Amino acid sequence: MYSQALNAADERVEEDQEFLDAFQARIDDEQKIEPNDTMPSAYRKTLIRQISQHAHSEIVGMLPEGNWVTRAPTLRRKAALLAKIQDEGGHGMYLYSACETLGVSREELIDDLHSGKAKYSSIFNYPALNWADIGTIGWLVDGAAIMNQIPLCRTSFGPYSRAMIRVCKEESFHQRQGYELLLTMMQGSDEQKEMCQDSINRWWWPALMMFGPSDKESIHSSQNMAWKIKRFSNDELRQRFIDATVPQAHFLGLEVPDPDLKFNEETGHWDFGDINWDEFVNVVRGNGICNKQRMKDRVAAHENGAWVREAALAYAAKRAAPQAAAEAAE
Repeated sequence: MYSQALNAADERVEEDQEFLDAFQARIDDEQKIEPNDTMPSAYRKTLIRQISQHAHSEIVGMLPEGNWVTRAPTLRRKAALLAKIQDEGGHGMYLYSACETLGVSREELIDDLHSGKAKYSSIFNYPALNWADIGTIGWLVDGAAIMNQIPLCRTSFGPYSRAMIRVCKEESFHQRQGYELLLTMMQGSDEQKEMCQDSINRWWWPALMMFGPSDKESIHSSQNMAWKIKRFSNDELRQRFIDATVPQAHFLGLEVPDPDLKFNEETGHWDFGDINWDEFVNVVRGNGICNKQRMKDRVAAHENGAWVREAALAYAAKRAAPQAAAEAAE
């Protein structure tokens, strides 16, 4: 397999200190690392883990929203939601393609997801219970994703960096759609306003968890920042998100469900309460509200689409046969 060949090539490189220092010098010089460049095996493995997790999150993230397509209140909302879901499927494909340049096949990546070996964002293991959740997912969840992903446009690995430029442009529309949906509902009936508040009550803390464990607990953050895979720490990004989002919530007329939230005049930031990291770990380990249902639906969709993939491969092979015969005759 291609991945085995690349791994073998990496193993032939003696990763002594001189090699590692030379690689780090390229990173420090802001040079992009491309797929054919020699790189430390740990750098490659880290990228495969992070990019595949990102791709899986985009694909699994389609599920809670897809459940609301048939129940959208207007044709305009239905069209916007369908477009958003389609964008997310495309983001997954961009990212799988970027990951494949590192020598791992898409089939391997998907098998790892379905077997539970690979993870995806914990946020998608929470249910979307009412229509306001579609707005909250766009505003909070995609807003947190944007805060995470904009620095990735400058990540050190070229294919990942280039993919993220388009992803971030599309995600910005998703966030605006979500915010506009909530703004419209907050101008409606008391029942609609209650739905919006109920939604933010349930999604606020899981959205903060999207940035990952605190810097003290993160086992990957410092090395990823040294390699410039990441540009900011988990806690820095989380604080930026809170500072940007709390004023938006106030403008909407929503109350952030954190009794310890207050603006700190000295630091210029919003102080916030403790995050329930036990809940985060529990969800990541597969014990969230929707973990099992998400994987059941994802595996079913993959299996039900097998005939499409087989037909596409057969058609491509048929189209390629005459050209291959012509080249052989030459």
